[in-house]
Amino acid sequence: MPGMSGPPPVPQQEANHAPIPQAKPFVSSLRYPSSRKTIYDRNLNRTKTTEISLASFSYLFNSLITYHHAKSGSVSEIETRLNRAGYPIGIKMLDLLLYRQPSRTAARPTRMLDLLQFIHGTLWRALFNRSASALEQSNTKKNEYMIIDNEPLVNTFISIPKEMSQLNCAAFIAGIIEGMCDAAGFSTDGVTAHWAGEGDEMWPGKTIFLLRFKDSVVEREEAIKAGGG
Repeated sequence: MPGMSGPPPVPQQEANHAPIPQAKPFVSSLRYPSSRKTIYDRNLNRTKTTEISLASFSYLFNSLITYHHAKSGSVSEIETRLNRAGYPIGIKMLDLLLYRQPSRTAARPTRMLDLLQFIHGTLWRALFNRSASALEQSNTKKNEYMIIDNEPLVNTFISIPKEMSQLNCAAFIAGIIEGMCDAAGFSTDGVTAHWAGEGDEMWPGKTIFLLRFKDSVVEREEAIKAGGG
């Protein structure tokens, strides 16, 4: 009738839409200890009470090698995969180790030698409770340095078949070193692990970690020295 208005017609597009069902509450499958605290609640400065057992590490690391071995077609591919697995750990370890240092002495490495000594000492002690065996510079190339470990822990419980004798599982540590170098602003062309214990009866597992810094990093270092820094 004139003068009377009813409800507005429902547009055809809205009439075809179904109501959105409400999302179900998320239920985590993680199991929490009775204290309701996880690893993320631990104090980052407490290290002695949070060390992992050697048996647990060996089991996890062997599982990591088995996983990448099954997906690789060559020794070099296995080492590349292990390197990539260690790389993000190195990135995180730089900030963690700097955080754990006393506030008065904590300083991010700004020179190449400072970084190498930090890796040789601080990083190695955090990972293996000791310093690396040696730190050397190449006699022929300015951008190459070597960190030497007479007995890498990651190779201690690894049995390598003869057909894969060139495999060095310390490529995982090389990835950690490479990640730390990149995080500190000292880019590399790669960090690789090489056997050096052939004929060495005392240290048959001796490994050399070869660091090749980019030319831009070396040029920056020389510029700082030339400026009296």
